[in-house]
Amino acid sequence: MQAKNINAHLTEISTYFKMAISVDCVIFGFDNDELKVLLIKSDLNEFTGKWSLLGDIVRPEEELNEAAYRVLKARTGLDHVYMEQVQTFGGVHRHPAGRVITVAYYSLVNIEQNELKKHGNELHWHTVKDVTDMAFDHREILQSCHERLKHKVIEQPVGFNLLPKKFSLRELQNLYEAILDVKLDRRNFRKKFLSMDLLVDLHEEEDDVPHRPARLYKFNFEKYDQRKKRYLGIGF
Repeated sequence: MQAKNINAHLTEISTYFKMAISVDCVIFGFDNDELKVLLIKSDLNEFTGKWSLLGDIVRPEEELNEAAYRVLKARTGLDHVYMEQVQTFGGVHRHPAGRVITVAYYSLVNIEQNELKKHGNELHWHTVKDVTDMAFDHREILQSCHERLKHKVIEQPVGFNLLPKKFSLRELQNLYEAILDVKLDRRNFRKKFLSMDLLVDLHEEEDDVPHRPARLYKFNFEKYDQRKKRYLGIGF
């Protein structure tokens, strides 16, 4: 069979370039003991009044990760946050403008320590479990990223990106319960985490709380990095 030259090959596949690639960012936060997601009002007439994820078309010169970080920075002013690629969504009719394949990412933001710098177009935090109807297929993307986060927090301590540097065991348990959407036994939870010897007791207590002040801890990331090759996860 005779080999094709590059011009013949380009002519043959030219119709397959009539589509776009985008990135969509599922930005998770934790506030008032609830898992939150940052959403923006859609600016398309087809989705008037509906909320959507933060995303954009990938530029020709951009790597996918670069595009995702650009969207995060441009829309929120935030940078240097945890981000992970999750899945590709390519439904033929997922976008009213034409064929758009999107790559979904999730990121973890400490709401208390990262004040949003961009507030245009009704950018708000929403409780994940209360989000229902969304623009495009963004509800499906949100659910997929939430499921990935559930598995991730069992395997690795990524959830600490959502907490302040100093936290109580109560806050830590509330975080895991919010992400996993389960109720955890208080005694077993604390025993499990303390037995891993990855929490540093700061010998401090909470301030200005309506209940009995709890002891404060921080996560020992250095020790975790040294041990992660043999770390088997939390395993609730």
